[in-house]
Amino acid sequence: MNVYVAEIVGTALLILLGNGVVAGAVLSRSKAHGGGWIAITVGWGLGVAFAVYAVGRISGAHINPAVTVSLASIGAFEWALVPGYVASQVAGAFIGAVLVYLSYYAHWSQTEDADLKLACYSTSPSVRQRGPAFITEAIGTAVLIFGVLVIGRIAMDAPTDVSAWSHVVGSYFGPLLVGLLVVSIGLSLGGPTGYAINPARDLGPRIAHSILPIPGKRDSDWAYAWVPIAAPIIGGIAGAQLFRLLAL
Repeated sequence: MNVYVAEIVGTALLILLGNGVVAGAVLSRSKAHGGGWIAITVGWGLGVAFAVYAVGRISGAHINPAVTVSLASIGAFEWALVPGYVASQVAGAFIGAVLVYLSYYAHWSQTEDADLKLACYSTSPSVRQRGPAFITEAIGTAVLIFGVLVIGRIAMDAPTDVSAWSHVVGSYFGPLLVGLLVVSIGLSLGGPTGYAINPARDLGPRIAHSILPIPGKRDSDWAYAWVPIAAPIIGGIAGAQLFRLLAL
């Protein structure tokens, strides 16, 4: 399996398990209906951990363009590979969203709230202000990137350089710790925006929502879509640069 296929598979697993828990919690006839925010954050965190375990030794399990670009920005990843990784991540996210659609096929028509159906695919702010939402997404992603690099250095006693990411995905406990970090970010910073912290996680499913025959769906809110794409990239670079600054 080449690295691009691995990124497709890993990101598809992430979205299937992550957006799957959202669908279970919000669709009205689901047995998991009403599971709440804690269930959603734990489901996303475990989805991240499993996806990293699944493909980490093949592609590094970036499964997030913010990770790919941030690592490239500090010299830990080749810029030449960035376009292929990002394209694979968006494609995988789209596939994962289609699998969520199929998994809950009988439920879309049973839920009247079109906003809840959109929430099963992409994020939106709880307060409709793009500036504050941008700041929240940037901060959350900075914490994510800084955190996984720190975990890599601590978990494997890695040298204080940009190779730390490889130690995260290559260890037994690294992926689980990254998953717990995602849970923490979701609990602490997820409330304002739904914490995309991953451009592919939002864009791929938003495209899927726009073209799938979901009964009673609304528009895909493209006016907001740039925020969970741009903010995680900027925040991720900031988090990686902070790690490098402190590690010097």
